[in-house]
Amino acid sequence: MRGELLALRAGHVFDGVRAAPSGMLLVEDGVILDLDLRGSEPPQEATTVDFGPDAWLLPGFVDAHVHLCWDGTNDAVAHVAADSRTTLFEIARANAARALDVGVTTVRDLGDRDYVTLDLREKLASGEIPEIVAAGPPITTYGGHCHFLGGEAEGAEELLAAVHERAERGCDVVKVMASGGNSTPGSSPLVQQYHPVELSLVIAEARRLCLATAAHAHAADTLAEIAGLGFDTLEHFSFFTPDGVGVRRDVLDEVVWRGTYVSPSVGLLPGHEPTLPEVAKRYASIGAVVGEIIASGARIVPGTDSGVSAAKAHGVYPYALMDLARYGMGNLDVLRAATRVAAEAVGRGETKGRLRPGADADIIVLGRSPLADISAVTEVRAVYRMGERVR
Repeated sequence: MRGELLALRAGHVFDGVRAAPSGMLLVEDGVILDLDLRGSEPPQEATTVDFGPDAWLLPGFVDAHVHLCWDGTNDAVAHVAADSRTTLFEIARANAARALDVGVTTVRDLGDRDYVTLDLREKLASGEIPEIVAAGPPITTYGGHCHFLGGEAEGAEELLAAVHERAERGCDVVKVMASGGNSTPGSSPLVQQYHPVELSLVIAEARRLCLATAAHAHAADTLAEIAGLGFDTLEHFSFFTPDGVGVRRDVLDEVVWRGTYVSPSVGLLPGHEPTLPEVAKRYASIGAVVGEIIASGARIVPGTDSGVSAAKAHGVYPYALMDLARYGMGNLDVLRAATRVAAEAVGRGETKGRLRPGADADIIVLGRSPLADISAVTEVRAVYRMGERVR
């Protein structure tokens, strides 16, 4: 309740940087007032919720790449292209609630249609949905990857106009389809869609208007062309080649040197396999690519691409974290990537991803140690969004 002092206690705390035994969070009006690790008693006037000695308090998770108005079926492309705007709004609303249910309290939507996610975050109370960092329709070539979302633009004049439209509508980030993609008929992930000069123009104008930039890129050759341009995040970062996958070490070194955030599309729901042909034939090798990226020291953030297929239906996020651990990231680093690092990557580092005074009270509770077993992230006991318990 607003105006109520809330004390949350648990046997363990992960604050976004480090883990500690026995912690208490004080929350009021949607903000964290204090994090106590000394074993102090809660204030007498506080409403206390003690989750017990085995429980863990963590910052809410951040998914750096979602598609809320995509319905998470194998016909998602057809549906998002044809459904009414009202239907897309309701799909996005349900998917946002599903994200909250698995502990994701902030999402970066990198491809809606007709700016539906901007309406969603304006019309709904914060307790209903995660914080939404919105890109609107991604900028793409005519007939290019995801052209059906309404973001087609070519040439300097149209590209600049597209950036301005996103700024005027209130988007936070400009997403560009630097390469083709897997889900659009007639598009190929191996084809580069824009010249680096055009992409540099978009980056410069977005930066001038205080917008972040994200580039969708699968092809190793495309990544080699764009890694040094200055995008804030590189999406997928999958190093596709005509014959399979192949990490370019020069590209990886450039990304590490620049500190660019990379968001591999990890995570599949149990019992599912990739259905898109270009992904399916490379899937067995993708883990090795992600493992090499992890070993390089690149700044990795989990981005699920949720919504684009049944294997990546909304709610897949915990399995993305398990994938990162399986590919070689230590459990503590997985938790950092999912909270503090991802919050910084999506432009919310001051208010999200940390349990510290002044941060938003987006908090999750796990029933057992994610450091001992990362699969604990699949067992969320409670979710608080701006201090209100929503699960």
